[in-house]
Amino acid sequence: MIHEVDEVLKGLLGGGALAGSGIEVSFEAPTRDWAARRNAPVVNAYLYDIREDVARRQRGHMPVRDERDVVVRRRQPPRWFRLSYLVTAWTKTPQDEHRLLSAVLATLIPRELLPAEELPGALGALGLAVPLTVAGLHTESRSLAEIWSALGGELKPSLDLVVTAPFPAYPEYDAGPPVTEGAAVRLRGMDGEPLESGERAHRPHQVAAARAARETRNPR
Repeated sequence: MIHEVDEVLKGLLGGGALAGSGIEVSFEAPTRDWAARRNAPVVNAYLYDIREDVARRQRGHMPVRDERDVVVRRRQPPRWFRLSYLVTAWTKTPQDEHRLLSAVLATLIPRELLPAEELPGALGALGLAVPLTVAGLHTESRSLAEIWSALGGELKPSLDLVVTAPFPAYPEYDAGPPVTEGAAVRLRGMDGEPLESGERAHRPHQVAAARAARETRNPR
């Protein structure tokens, strides 16, 4: 699931306002060694935090339908995780870095929700839209200064990008075929022998017909 979110972000960051610019999109940790090796403008999206969004957790099960809208399997609701990315721009001058960050903002601000049809692989197969927020209030337990200190680099202008993505819960299990016959009650006498008319069947279509007949005889 995480690598599929990376794939989506790479397409978003490399497109939009940066389409055709040839700017590289990287997901490596922006350490001092990494910064010293780069020799071209780069937009870096470093995944620094993964945690479950417990407010979205659901119980029970979800139906999985085929092309005929028939329930063929059941599965638990997906678990949602907040993937937090530190987005930075790397060029030779601060002005160019600010231009790149502005282009990233212009690209991401309109994309508050990523529709399922734009998502790849198992992420798109869930059929759920994925929310995306950029440059919002930083609510994680670690401050950005602490993150930069852990990376061994100096503090740079950055955007906090959060993608809340569903992760499928396993296992799935097959659903039984639809019920076409109702329940049947078998009657026995006091001696344990079955009665001659000792079976009473309950069939859904018979119940519906009886209900319709009653409503016809006793209209409201």
